[in-house]
Amino acid sequence: MDFLRWLFDAQIAIGENQSLLVREVLGNIFGLLSALGGMRRKAWAWPVGILGNLLLLTVFLGTLFGATYGTANLLGQAGRQIMFIAVSIWGWYRWNQTRKTGVAGQAAVVPQWASWRERAFMVAFMLIGTGVLTPIFRALGSYEPVWSDAWIFTGSLLATYGMAKGWVEFWLVWVAVDVVGVPLLWSAGYYASAFMYLFYGAFTLTGFFVWWCTRNREAGKVEVETGFPDPTVEVR
Repeated sequence: MDFLRWLFDAQIAIGENQSLLVREVLGNIFGLLSALGGMRRKAWAWPVGILGNLLLLTVFLGTLFGATYGTANLLGQAGRQIMFIAVSIWGWYRWNQTRKTGVAGQAAVVPQWASWRERAFMVAFMLIGTGVLTPIFRALGSYEPVWSDAWIFTGSLLATYGMAKGWVEFWLVWVAVDVVGVPLLWSAGYYASAFMYLFYGAFTLTGFFVWWCTRNREAGKVEVETGFPDPTVEVR
């Protein structure tokens, strides 16, 4: 209990009048580790991400717990942590199942391009989701501009789903989330998260090209195996 009480209250002073919550810093570090694991297609990326989500949930709903840190509740940011946890449990299960049915030592998922129909779905989901959630978040008192909060929530849900499916394009969805997230979080006083979003923007672009190259490499293996089948295998 003493550790939890310390964790909830601990802050890192920056300058005379500013500070960062240790929970916010740790939550973003766990998020970064999860992203690194996702880039390497490791199943442990999911539980690590869940730990970060739990910490950040308490940060973005800080005033509901009587905390004075921060200038606003970001309901979209808080809600997406709950969403992350739910989708991550599914993604964790899916990657583990893929790994069990694959070759020993193989990565948990093989990157693939989304179809044009799936890409159209992603674009429609982003626009419709943002439009639907904006008035809801505004009515609940989320921080302005509320559409930014709704955009981040919608994009985060879509990107997490895309990661579980193994779509290469999910990294680009994260870039779209980061572009909007940096100015929103900075204006709301969540400086550690804003900085991490800025870093994530560059990181997710790297992840996109890593998965792109991996997709091409895996596709090349399939072509070689198809063009030059194993002569020891008898075809009936």
